[in-house]
Amino acid sequence: MSSTIPPILLVGCGRMGSAMLSGWRERGLAPSVAVDPAPGAASFGGADMIVVADAASIPVGFVPSAVVLAVKPQNAAETLPSYQRFVGHSVFLSIMAGRTMGGMRALLGETAAIVRAMPNTPAAVRQGVTVACPSPAVTAEQRALCDSLLQAIGVVAWADDEALLDPVTAVSGSGPAYVFLLAELMEQAAIEQGIPADLARLLARQTVSGSGALLAASTEDASALRVAVTSPGGTTAEALRVLMASDAWPRAMSEAIAAATRRSRELAG
Repeated sequence: MSSTIPPILLVGCGRMGSAMLSGWRERGLAPSVAVDPAPGAASFGGADMIVVADAASIPVGFVPSAVVLAVKPQNAAETLPSYQRFVGHSVFLSIMAGRTMGGMRALLGETAAIVRAMPNTPAAVRQGVTVACPSPAVTAEQRALCDSLLQAIGVVAWADDEALLDPVTAVSGSGPAYVFLLAELMEQAAIEQGIPADLARLLARQTVSGSGALLAASTEDASALRVAVTSPGGTTAEALRVLMASDAWPRAMSEAIAAATRRSRELAG
């Protein structure tokens, strides 16, 4: 397979970093390098990827087109300065929640070209959604490269206002957990109503995943789809009467998104 992804330096082979790597490989990845000290990280190596334990072990002369920062945000202060030597040569694509471009420039250098992005975990099955924001130093070519890197794991949208990435983190970055919680609670409630555990799990998971597929395929608003499945006076209407009470789902979701947004801002330090 010919390479469509140029040489990349991947910093962090955790869940999201490894999902991105898998997507790049599907598109053809030029010989690249990953940095991760975890003992199991070596398993991500291959003909297209050398895995090293630290920045000092990066092969001499290797200059990536992009440095992808996929480390935990709390590790940024100790991690990022090791990659200052790539400023002026590479674009830095960060998927660290809460870490602002200003904070990253303070660690990398004021001239660093940075794209801050927030993907989500459906990236593992190439169904993620990512919102990205470029710093003024990012060139059109670098933005296009980052767009290609992120498209390998799903849909990409761009924003000019970095402040939007905090609520984006709360909605889509953290959002898969809300959906998983829904499936978990539906399964528990089904068991409470006497449905066997294995059938309860099947019903909850398939209902959530199938509804998501229907939503993705439809041009209608989510509210219209909800109304279409709700017969007046029926079982769905009775359930929604409980869920849509002012002190139930509407309030809980609003408060949850607000809390996650606040935490994203706090992580900026």
